[in-house]
Amino acid sequence: MSVRTGSRVSWLSERGTRAFRGRLGTILRQLVLGTVAVSYLIPIVWLVITSLKPLNQVFTRPLKWIPEPIMWRNYLAAMTHEGFDFVRLLGNSVFYATLATLGALISCTLVAYGFARMEFWGRDVWFVVLLATMMLPGVVTLIPTYILFRLLDMVGGYAPLIVPSWFGSAFYIFMLRQFMLTLPWELTESAKVDGASELTIFWRIILPLLTPALMVVVVFYWLSCWNDFMGPLIYIADFEDYPLSVGLYSFMTKYDIEWNLLMAAALVVTLPMAIIFFLAQRQFIEGITLTGIKG
Repeated sequence: MSVRTGSRVSWLSERGTRAFRGRLGTILRQLVLGTVAVSYLIPIVWLVITSLKPLNQVFTRPLKWIPEPIMWRNYLAAMTHEGFDFVRLLGNSVFYATLATLGALISCTLVAYGFARMEFWGRDVWFVVLLATMMLPGVVTLIPTYILFRLLDMVGGYAPLIVPSWFGSAFYIFMLRQFMLTLPWELTESAKVDGASELTIFWRIILPLLTPALMVVVVFYWLSCWNDFMGPLIYIADFEDYPLSVGLYSFMTKYDIEWNLLMAAALVVTLPMAIIFFLAQRQFIEGITLTGIKG
């Protein structure tokens, strides 16, 4: 009896130790994740605080975390700042981001379908070539691309920024291909037996199942265009055609930078991105989770 009691006490003690270690591991993971989350939130908090400060309180020692007084009128001053026509710049940004995203969505989806669901000569070789283009830094192709568009007489407007997106992007083609590989082959095979063409299969069967992955492409590509600074700065000649990302440069004068107004305008420019992410959050996370299950 004492042997059984001792073994039971030992088993309970071991079980309690495992439970304690499990709880400790959970607490440590939560602490690490909380620390990382706070580190990411600090710049956003500082952006909001700076946007509400008078200019003479932006850089102080020690730092002032609470503005005195709170300058809500900084936002109105930023929106009416000379050279920062918010409505016009917003329209330019929406125009650029929407057309470029639409082109990337159409081209990347069609090319990914070809690589994932169609058989043709040299398919795997061309796919490797496609992936190899992802290894080239953008700075390597910047000058040749500019010379090409210069020879085509397209520099000065949005054409050099929008046209390339209609020819696909290697990363999004790869991502959509990986998602399509997870779809059952029986769907397309049965459609082919019924006499459906490749375009019909793509439009009626594959495309409706791609919604999570397509949301990822839309959010990622739209945000990349919305935040694009170097492209419009290089290719667009007229200040009237600049998007919001370049329009923020108007707050940097020759002699000083109006940091409080710049932060207020930057916060307003950031809001559309945050709204899009929260509206598409569920589909976005689902697409990230499902993409790449099958190689």
